[in-house]
This record gives sequence, C-alpha cells and structure tokens, in this order.
Amino acid sequence: MEELSKNYDSEVLEPRILDKWLTGGYYARRPGVGDCTVTIPPPNVTGVLHMGHAMDDTIQDTIIRFNRMRGVSTRWILGTDHAGIATQTKVDKKLAAQGISRRELGREKFIDACWDWTHEYGGHIIEQIKRMGCSVDFDDPHFTMDPEYATAVRKVFCDWYHDGLIYRGKRIVNWCPTCGTAISDDEAEYQEEDGHLWHLRYPLVEPIDGVEYIVVATTRPETMLGDTGVAVSPKDHDKDKFVGAKVKLPIVDREIPIFSDFYVDADFGSGFVKVTPAHDPNDFAMGERHGLEKINIFDETAHVVEGYGEFTGMSREECREAVVAWFEEHGLLDHVEDHHHSVMHCYRCPSALEPWLSEQWFVAVDKLKGPATEAVTSGEVTFHPARWTQTYLTWMENLKDWCISRQLWWGHRIPVFYCADCGWEDACMEDVDVCPKCGGHHVHQDEDVLDTWFSSQLWTFATQGWPNHPEQLEGHHPTTALVTARDIIALWVARMIMSSTYFLGEIPFHDVVIYATILAKDGSRMSKSKGNGVDPMDLIAKYGADAMRFNLLTLVTNNQDVRFDADIDPETHELISSPRTEQARAFVTKIWNASRFVLGNLEGFTPGEPVAATPADAWILSRLAGLSERVTQGISEYKFGEVASDLHAFFWNEFCDWYIEFSKASLREGADPVARLQTQRNLVFVLDSALRLLHPAMPFVTEALWEQLPHAEGENAEALMVATWPEPETLARFKNAEAERAIELVCGVVSAVRSTRARYGISPKQELAITVKAPAEVVSTINEQQELIVSLARVNVAGVSAEAEKPAASNATLVSGCEVYCHLEGLVDFEAERARLSKEREKLEKDVAKLDKKLSNPGYLAKAKPEIVEKDKAKHAEFAAKLELVAQQIAEL
Repeated sequence: MEELSKNYDSEVLEPRILDKWLTGGYYARRPGVGDCTVTIPPPNVTGVLHMGHAMDDTIQDTIIRFNRMRGVSTRWILGTDHAGIATQTKVDKKLAAQGISRRELGREKFIDACWDWTHEYGGHIIEQIKRMGCSVDFDDPHFTMDPEYATAVRKVFCDWYHDGLIYRGKRIVNWCPTCGTAISDDEAEYQEEDGHLWHLRYPLVEPIDGVEYIVVATTRPETMLGDTGVAVSPKDHDKDKFVGAKVKLPIVDREIPIFSDFYVDADFGSGFVKVTPAHDPNDFAMGERHGLEKINIFDETAHVVEGYGEFTGMSREECREAVVAWFEEHGLLDHVEDHHHSVMHCYRCPSALEPWLSEQWFVAVDKLKGPATEAVTSGEVTFHPARWTQTYLTWMENLKDWCISRQLWWGHRIPVFYCADCGWEDACMEDVDVCPKCGGHHVHQDEDVLDTWFSSQLWTFATQGWPNHPEQLEGHHPTTALVTARDIIALWVARMIMSSTYFLGEIPFHDVVIYATILAKDGSRMSKSKGNGVDPMDLIAKYGADAMRFNLLTLVTNNQDVRFDADIDPETHELISSPRTEQARAFVTKIWNASRFVLGNLEGFTPGEPVAATPADAWILSRLAGLSERVTQGISEYKFGEVASDLHAFFWNEFCDWYIEFSKASLREGADPVARLQTQRNLVFVLDSALRLLHPAMPFVTEALWEQLPHAEGENAEALMVATWPEPETLARFKNAEAERAIELVCGVVSAVRSTRARYGISPKQELAITVKAPAEVVSTINEQQELIVSLARVNVAGVSAEAEKPAASNATLVSGCEVYCHLEGLVDFEAERARLSKEREKLEKDVAKLDKKLSNPGYLAKAKPEIVEKDKAKHAEFAAKLELVAQQIAEL
C-alpha cells in the first residue's frame, strides 16, 4: 500500500478516481436482489449545470450508490431533453447573427441546424455530471429526439387521438409574441409590476335616467378595440337598469351589450367590466356563456391587425399609449389610478404573454385525472416531504385541458395528416404521402410540434424499450424514485403519472422526492441576469466535488427554500467563497487525516475480527451499529439532511475526537502487542465501515482511502462503490447500551475539565484535581473508568460519591446528571479574573446596545443593503452570546 500524501488534493485525486470508475464499468446496470431504477430528470441538451441540477443529481447518486452497495439491481438512466423553445431560440439567434432568418432557410434546413447545434453544444452538462461523481450509466444515453423515443411519443399521440383524448379547438392560450408559440398555463411565470387602472367612458347608445355613459376600469386599455360586451355583477342591483342596454364602443363604433355575470366582482373598479373574449381567458368563458363575438386584435407578434385605422401595426405598448391619448383627447378618459398587479411572462424570454385566441391541440384530461389522483391518494405514489401531496392533489382538482401544440419547428412534429382534396384527416404512426381515402397526393402534415412536456412525460418507460420492447420494463418499472423540484410537480410529475397509468396500467415511480429550492444568499432567486447564481463547477474547482455534495445534502431538510451560503463578486459574478462548503471541505480533510493516522499505525497488522476488548472498543462498535441503522433508514426514507448530520457527528466527534484518542495508548511503542493488534483491527474495521457509510454522499475521498485499507479475508470488491454495505443486522451484535453510557460519561467528564482549562487559561500540562458528585448507580461506573479519565484529562480524582460537596475555589459543570468540580485553588487569581470579565462585560453590553439601536432604526433598515443588515444581525447574535457566556462566568466566580 502506498503512503498517503499529507494533504488531500481534490483536483488531482477526483479525476483519477473518476477514470477508475468509468473504465471499470461500475456504472452499468448490475444484477442483484430487488430493483432500484431511477431516471435522471432530463436536462436541456444544450444546458449547463446549475445548483438545482447539482442538488438533484447528488440526491439521486446517493440513492443509487446506497442501493448498489446493498446488492440491489441498480440502473440510473441518463438522458437529455431536446428543449424545443430554448434550442430553437438559440439557433434563431445564431442564424440572425449570420444575417439569415429561419423562414428563409426553410424547415428542413433549420432542423438540420438544430441538430448541428445540439451536436456542437450538447453534452456539456453530461461531462459536468460526470465530474460531480454521479454514477449514472453514461454508456446508455437517451435523448427525447432519438428515433426509438420518437416512436413512443408518436404512439401516445395517435392512441390518445383515436381514443378521443386529443382534439383541436380554438381557445385562449398564453401566447409569447417573441418566441412565437403558445405556452402552457404551468409554464407562465407571474411577475409583480406597478401599473395603472384606467377608467374609460363608454357612451350608452340610449341614455338611461339621464346617464349618458358608463365607466369601465381596465389595466389593458389597448384591448378595448376587441371588446364585444360589458359585464356587471348580478349582486350589484344599482346597475340592474343597465342590463340589456348597449354602449357604443369608442374608436371602432361597435355596439356591444351590457349583461350580468357572476364572475364580475362588484367592488373592482367601477363595477362595469369590459369583456374581450379573444384576449382574456375569463372573458372568453363569459363570451361562451353569453354568445359574444370573439375578435382577435393582435397578430402573432402582438401588433394590431388590419382594420383599425391609425392603430393598425402598432405594438401593444404603442397601442396602449395611443388609445389612452385618444380617450383623453375626446374627453372619455375619466381618471387613472396606480395599480400593482401580477403579469404573466414567458419562462424562456422576458416578454409579457398575450392571452390570444388561436387554434391549438389539446389533451382532454378528465379521463386521465381520476387514475392519476387515485395513485397518490391510495399511497401507491408517495411524496417526500408529505406536504407536497396536497399541492399535487389541488392541482389535479383544478386541472384544465392541456394545450400541447407549439408553433415551433424543432421538436416532435404533430403526426396528423390532412388531404387537401377530400378533407381527410388522421393521426398516423407512419408519414402519409397518398390519401388513403381518395388517393390524392395533396397530403400535408400539421405544421406544429408537441410541447416538450408531452414527450418528457413518457420518460420512465420510453427510455426502457416501450413500446417496441416492453419486456425490458419487467422488473424495472415502476421505477424507484423521481427526484425533482417542486415547480414541476404539475408540469411533469402529474403528467408522468397520467401517461403511465393510462398506457402501462401502473404508476411510473413509487416515491417523489421534492428538494428545497436553492436561493441566493440574500434569499432571492438565483439567475444569470442578476448575476447571483453559483456555478457548481466553481464550487468543485475550489472545494472539490465531495465537499459540494456533502454540503448540498445537509440542506435537504423539511424546508421549502434554502439560502446557499456563497459570496459572489458583483462585477465578475465569480465565486469568492462559500463558508458552508468550506466547512464540508474541512470534513473531507478530517476524514483524510484520520485515515492517515490509522494507516500510519498498522505496523505488524494482520487481519482479524473486531473485538470489544475495552469499554472504549465496545462503545465505538456500538455507536457504529447505531450509525448504520440511522443512515440505512435515513437514506431509505430520503432524510438526507439527517443522514449527513449523523455521519459528521460520528466520524468527527466520536471516531476522531474520542476513539482515536482512546486508541493512542495501545499504539505507543512498548505497548502490549496483543492489545496493539486488537486496537489496529478495531480501528481498521470502524474506519472501513465508516467509509462505506460515507461513500454514497462523498464518493471520491472514501474510494481513494478504501483503496489503501487492508481488507478482510473474502472481500473481493475491486472498488468501494461495489463493496458490501454495513447492514444494521450484521452490526447488531455490537450493540451495547451499557458501554455507551459509560464512555459518554467519560467523554463528558473529560470535556468538562478541558473546557475549564480553556476558560481560565490553565495549561494542559498542569494536573488538576477533580471531585465528582454522582448518583449512586453511576459512582461505580466512574470509578471503573478512572484510569481512562485520568489519562485523557490529566487529573487526579479526589473523590467520587453521591454525597460529594463542592470544594471552595472550584467551578462546577453538569455532566449527564453528575456535577464535576475542578479544584482551582492556587491556579486562578479570582479577583483579577472577576475584574477582567467585568471589563469585558461592559464592552460587550455597549456593543450589543449600539447594534440594538441600529437594527431598530426603520430608516437604516430601509436604506442599507440586505447583506449589510444580515452582517449586523450576525454580529449582534455573536456579541449577545458572548455576553451571556461572560455573565455565566462571573456568576460562577
């Protein structure tokens, strides 16, 4: 075995270990007992790794590595999504830079350009996922535009079409005038904006009781060109006399009716609501109920169509200004109010979406909702954390038909064919050139493509051979778990359940693991435009993949959102530091150094079984058994934050801080050789087991260290990642509650002495006398462990009894129901200590008061940058904690 380097160098070691895994073929599907199949949520083919991906992939890899080591048949399916809008937008921009438009190029050549783009820029994120140490099967990649996958997509469309679940209709959709396509409701992003509420006068055709006009209130005066009605609430009886009357719509001189509808809120604006059925989904519904005409006033670029005089050709913004100016000029602008409201925006570009009446393809969801709802209410599909169950069910209750057509060229083209000669139409698995009804040759395919979510909903089964090779699904479907973000519960999770229950008659996965949204340090959303995003590859370069992964797992708690502790340069947007990831790297270093200690003390070692030769041995083996239970259960229940905490506490505190200290006496030169050998065996066994338990979370450092360890006879694994998991049942023989109580008492007493030394500046070389007051049933335990206490704490024990009294000039520390008194006579100048502490208290009180005043000043809180306020709050907490400690010390003196 080669000697470990003094320092752990992730930049050198991690690539070497990665190469070992990849060339060894360890990532491929492995046979075993049971099954753990996970499908990676397909990232955009031209995307790059962000913190959400890093969190998602770390969790999945932890699940996969854990199950692989347990001898379960594992498969982690790799794949990417063609990202219709995102990819087409990028290719459009590239062509525009060359002075070429998509329309000039033509559909076929444009699709070729998209393929070229994906080949040139695609796969970058896959290399980044590799660098994270994710043990996904890179030799079996999938892509949503692969021929086999395209067959699955086409079959789903054709089957649903022929089963009456897909139809074409003219409906209001969310239209992006920049991307030139419809966007589903779930993809729309709402942004809060400061706007206005314009109150416009609409003249009555015939005055009513001397009233010549009504006043409508609107946030979008430009859409009044398409008004075909005015609505009032039936509860607003003051307006009953207007129902049935008509107004003459200004500018266009269209006579439109006034009617009542329960949708109208009598308290909004003036109580009169203009109705534009072609540009608002609620207005569309009212238009359907009252037989109103639906008039589109915008074209697909959101410019006013022909027929509106001076307004024709104007953009929405230009039209708004012109309409308001016209109303003001003609004395019909009643008044304007400031109004804060939410505006829908495209999730792919900054454009505000336009509710727009157009002909689109829809999935009728009524027949799909029931089985998909029951899959969750029955417990077949379980959400973790459980609170997301209600989010899913609420969305299913309110689910509307799903608009699946997109006005793009890059994507799965809708497989519907039309005959221009006889009007034949059908959805077909194969392309059609000749009409099967009339034999005509004027057959063309629908121009639109399918929503990307339509294809990705098949991910768990279309990546496993369906529909041509359904036998490949046997034993691997339903998959084990889907790990994803909460914002696509509706977009993806629900649709996967709907499609799987329909086509396979079974759920797509047993568990849905929803991780917290990772926010920037100040609590805002990470984004490129804000420059506050953290690049996972920067974290890996600075701290190593293991440190990043472990830190991410500590953030997997029940929280809905978590702030990522990282400082970003505001100018260059580069990572400056991430204190929590730095702490995780310190843990990696601790693991490395502890392993160096063990490996450096194996002279004369021969393999053998661990034995609880001393109470300390019994304690650490028992603690290891408990750790195996908690980690095994924690990963199985997706409680990764608790798992990370348990692993850290055991390795850092119990193994490094205590057991290695306990073992040093037996390892010293001249120690009993039998005791030395048994200590070596115990150290190797505990370290080996701990590395196995740590491996799913921190694969690189554990693999590198495990290579160096001597292994038990019969251990033939070539790599830690395929070694045996320390099962709780196997380690149960080491459980020893009595040994745990005894050594925890020892650790408590030693810690009490050490903290007293630190508090009063007493040298570790200075022997201290202690007296312990303990319950009668504990006295014998302390006496039995006196030798260990004396050697670790450098003390002499003056007495241990249930009746012990606190000596003069001593301090007291409570430890597990006992009181430990450290004799300080002659070691501490109490008067000087009181004076020093009193002076320190005065200073701290001033510091706390100063920050109290600052943080209670509304002016300061309103003007100061959030990060400055956070620093001041942290300082205040630090000073307050110090003040409390000093007060305790003074009281103790």
